[in-house]
Amino acid sequence: MTANHSLSGLLARFTRARVLVVGDVMLDEFIWGRVSRISPEAPVPIVWVQRDSVMPGGAANVANNIAALGGQVALVGAIGADRWGTVLLEELQARQIDVKGLAIAERPTTVKTRVIAHSQQVVRVDREHPEPLSTEAIQRLIRTIAERIAETDAIVIEDYGKGVITRRLLEAVIPLARKHKTIVTVDPKLEHFDLYHRVTALTPNRIEAGEAVGRELATEAEVIAAGQEIVRKLQCEGLLVTLGEDGMCLFEHGGRRTMIPTVAQEVYDVAGAGDTVIAAFTLALASGATMEQAARIANHAAGIVVGKLGVAVVTPGELRAKLTGRNASVTGAPSPIRRRAARTRR
Repeated sequence: MTANHSLSGLLARFTRARVLVVGDVMLDEFIWGRVSRISPEAPVPIVWVQRDSVMPGGAANVANNIAALGGQVALVGAIGADRWGTVLLEELQARQIDVKGLAIAERPTTVKTRVIAHSQQVVRVDREHPEPLSTEAIQRLIRTIAERIAETDAIVIEDYGKGVITRRLLEAVIPLARKHKTIVTVDPKLEHFDLYHRVTALTPNRIEAGEAVGRELATEAEVIAAGQEIVRKLQCEGLLVTLGEDGMCLFEHGGRRTMIPTVAQEVYDVAGAGDTVIAAFTLALASGATMEQAARIANHAAGIVVGKLGVAVVTPGELRAKLTGRNASVTGAPSPIRRRAARTRR
């Protein structure tokens, strides 16, 4: 049996894995259209809207990726008491994602709107209030995690810097996870990097890893030196640095290092690729994969998702086909998005 067929065999275990995603929940809105002329009011294109769609974003996109791959997933985070929060809840529930851990915060739901014309993103509009949640709200989230941790195989900490991931939350959750021997993976932000001491693994990109060590990582040698430094400092079991077209580099506690070349054949859109990486990586670890096996599965998943337009997910069939070398249908547009008729706009 080849190595990739062995990885494919792990996919059958995904349905038994229970993952808790903790972090900044968002809604991604897509406005799809075409451009026929430039506005007479300013040198900008006029986009004629043909349809629009929405999809879970941020930590919700990580949960969506886990659910799409067959894992059992629950979300812990915050949304606003607004129409966007209602839309996001509906989207999550339609995907069989447990939303009982989502708190209603006294601020708007974070929404990122992308205008796409002729398969290219024209502009992105962000609506957000990134201030930290109140102490009371954070304590509520900590209690939710404590109540669920005994029935959880892995926790994903998804830090987008929008106020859910705070020092108070991390100082409560990470020791709790260690006590229960629960896997903890982190998509980090620089502000909290030093707080991820002794987590299972982190999945920064090249820029984030460079920020963590205070220098730019332009060469492979610089990436290797930074990765080794981070593992030593945080005493984590693994560090998976994503390098875009250069693939990934996995560092493991004890000094082992594995360079993993990219398997992407065609890149349409890298939006959400990091979410796919940590989702597949964590789900594989929770299913009994070694660190290297999990990294290789995540690499194949990322190779599929960047071949789709917009924030998208990977299905078990697509991933199995990629691992075994069979052809699979991968659409240009993200098929899991539930589309709605375009609203009238001026």
